[in-house]
Amino acid sequence: MGKTSAIEWTDATWNSWYGCTKVSEGCKNCYAERDMKRFGKDFNTITRSKTTFRDPLKWKEPRMIFVCSWGDFFHEDVPLEWLDDAWDIMQRADHHTYLLLTKRAQNIKDALPLNWMFGPYPNVWIGVSVENERQMSRLVALEEIKATMKFVSAEPLLEPLPLLHSFFPSLDWIITGGESGPNARRCDLDWVRDIRDQCVEAGVSYFHKQHGGNRKINGAWGGRELDGRTWDEIP
Repeated sequence: MGKTSAIEWTDATWNSWYGCTKVSEGCKNCYAERDMKRFGKDFNTITRSKTTFRDPLKWKEPRMIFVCSWGDFFHEDVPLEWLDDAWDIMQRADHHTYLLLTKRAQNIKDALPLNWMFGPYPNVWIGVSVENERQMSRLVALEEIKATMKFVSAEPLLEPLPLLHSFFPSLDWIITGGESGPNARRCDLDWVRDIRDQCVEAGVSYFHKQHGGNRKINGAWGGRELDGRTWDEIP
């Protein structure tokens, strides 16, 4: 984690706090859990960072920052005081763009800062993870909030999402990816192609992160090229 990142759709990661608990099928082989165990940290305890909390204030060059890559910014166990401090940093270091991705869409509204009612922060994008059709309900909750940019991470993609396009009027960006790691579950590239085609038809920015699997090809798990092209659109 830090001012650079190997995650293809972001420039940096910022773990204001880390740790999480599993809520759905997409969590089964969580990469953050693997990483935290390797570094000797307790994945199941939400912990405020003592060393990285103020990092965005130190980074002078504008970056696209994935917030809480080792957790969930909108986890119900995050104290209000931590949220207030993090929102304050995002306002003060407003030369960066912050990507908040959650599996807890139902918690977003209550975790927003008070001044959000006067308009969403222009440098904060809010997204939800959708790994299968059961989790499409997260998109309903996302529709209910205001944000400068809204996005979906369909990773790990475990099923086709044929009705994703029905939410496109309120979505700006779609990311797809297969699961990676030693126990990676299958991602059918036809599921990926269908989501890509939905995006192309609607003019929604589309980014394919990786095919998935347990080995890297040209730096990405299972490779990235889809039908002769690398899809790396960002709004």
